[in-house]
Amino acid sequence: MAVTYVATATRTGKRWTAVARDLPGGRTVQAEGASWGEVRRNVADLVFEAHNADAGIGALQLVPADPEAAAAVVDVIAARSARILAEQAERDAVRHAVRLLIGEGWSPRDIGSALLLSHQRISQLAPGATT
Repeated sequence: MAVTYVATATRTGKRWTAVARDLPGGRTVQAEGASWGEVRRNVADLVFEAHNADAGIGALQLVPADPEAAAAVVDVIAARSARILAEQAERDAVRHAVRLLIGEGWSPRDIGSALLLSHQRISQLAPGATT
């Protein structure tokens, strides 16, 4: 069974300290680093060691200990996820529209004009359609 551990990071001066709790056996580990990336790698190594390299470890999530900073990071991740889903929805809608309009006899140039895409892109999406 995959497990996700959460570590919290606090910045003191120019150094970061990360703490991961509730590891196997109730262990807690603490790591330091000069940067966010370094402290993430260091705490991940300690979590992996505490887990005895068990294949069940799934992920480590590092979050700021400060609730306001953590919320800001979560907001960015949520916005990126929403963008990814919206981009996929757009690709799906374009493919559907191209198939439908080709089926209705539209030319790739007309479809491109209607969907604000080049006729070459329409031809890529509907191979064999004539301009």
